[in-house]
Order: sequence, then C-alpha cells, then structure tokens
Amino acid sequence: MDAQNNGASLIGRTLVLIYGMFSYLIGVAGLAAIIAVLAHLMPFGFLTSVQSDYPVLVNLLLVAGWGFIHSIMARDRFKGLITRIIPEPAERATYVLVAGISSVCLVGLWQTVPGVIWSVTDPAATTAIQLIFGFGWIYLLAATFAINHFDLFGLRQVYLNFLNKPRPPLRFVKRAMYSFSRHPIQTGVLIGIWATPLMTVTHFMLSAGFTIYVFIGLWFEERDLVRNIGAPYEAYRLETGLVGPRVFRRSRNGSQQSH
Repeated sequence: MDAQNNGASLIGRTLVLIYGMFSYLIGVAGLAAIIAVLAHLMPFGFLTSVQSDYPVLVNLLLVAGWGFIHSIMARDRFKGLITRIIPEPAERATYVLVAGISSVCLVGLWQTVPGVIWSVTDPAATTAIQLIFGFGWIYLLAATFAINHFDLFGLRQVYLNFLNKPRPPLRFVKRAMYSFSRHPIQTGVLIGIWATPLMTVTHFMLSAGFTIYVFIGLWFEERDLVRNIGAPYEAYRLETGLVGPRVFRRSRNGSQQSH
C-alpha cells in the first residue's frame, strides 16, 4: 500500500512538474509575442483576418479583459480559491499559463486603428530609440533574475514539489535595481511599450492600455506588499521610487528631503 501511494504521489508530482514547464514556455511565448509585435516583427492582429467596424471598442475590451485577468489572478483571495481546485505548487504556473495565452490573444486579436502619432525618420535617432526599446525588455528580464526568475514564473514551486522538498519562503531583498526602484519589471515594460520610432494609433492604444494597467496593478500590489511584509516594506517605500529612482527621499514624518 505504501509503495502504491508513493508511486501515485510521484506520478502526481511529475505531472505538476511537466505542467509547470509547459506553462513557463507559454508564458515566455506570450511575452515574446508582445515584444515581437511592438518591434514590428509581427503584425498586430496576426490571429485574425477580420477587421471590426469598431476597432477602438474591440481594443478597449481586449486590454480591459487582459488587465482584469492579470489583476484578479494576482490577488491572494483568488490564489486561495484556485488552490482548492489545483495543487498549490501549480498555482503560480497557472497564472503564468493564463498570462501567456491571454497575451498572445491580446496582440493577436488587436485591431488596426488608422493614424500615426509620430514617425522618426532620422537614422541615428531611430537607432537610438530601438536601443532604448531593447534596453527596456533586457532590463525587465534582468529584474526577474535580481529577485528569483524561476519562482516568479512558477518553476521553483513545481521543481521543489517534484523533489518532495519543503519550499522555504523567499527573503525580502533589495539588490541590484531593487535597491532604488520597487518595481523595475514594470519599468522595463513602460520603456519597451513607448520606445518606438513609429507610433501608430494602433500601437498607442496598446501602450496606453498597458500603462494604465501597470499603475492600477501597482496600487493593488503595493497594498498587498504592505499587508504581507509590514514595516520593512514601509521603510523600503520611503527609500525608493515606484518605477524609478526616488528624487526626493520621504522621511517618516512625511517631509521630503533631496538626495
């Protein structure tokens, strides 16, 4: 009986590991699709040949749905509910999987809206903007490794579960870009979505939607971090900026001091 239980447990842990690895690949594919579309390596709306008569409305619904899914799944209450259905180690992998699928659908169903907001034609300026674009996404990737890339994407959870080992909580760290900015991943996103030599109205709608989502999402995330970490995070907020370096350091009594 014990051998059978151990075998079943091993099979379950193996399936969770495979699921986590698959989810990771889909999550990476979703991010790659967004980057490829914004870099003009793939067209907006590559999943459909149908152009709506109301492209602005469709795009607003797409980005609102994408943002709603990401925000809801990141909340502790939702995590508690979903782990009643799936194994707890697969919770983060599920978020990554849904994020990847929804990201591919977002840019793959995005509708073209006529118009150009700016167009940079100078070769040197174009190259500089493209370098800034690349820097933004590299900065995002580096920020994931500055904390724990594999935990962020759900691989650490499923791997330790496969080994049947306990998963110690991650320590609150303030290294690399996190020493001056609390959310450098979002910093990379903001750089990447706006640094383009050709800003069409189609592109602008996506960038604006992402920007609104970033700051709404950060409001909820900051609230959760203060609740979960407490005083150390409150002190961290006084020392650092939200998505960039803090120009003025806020003292505990509320006054501001320049660096």
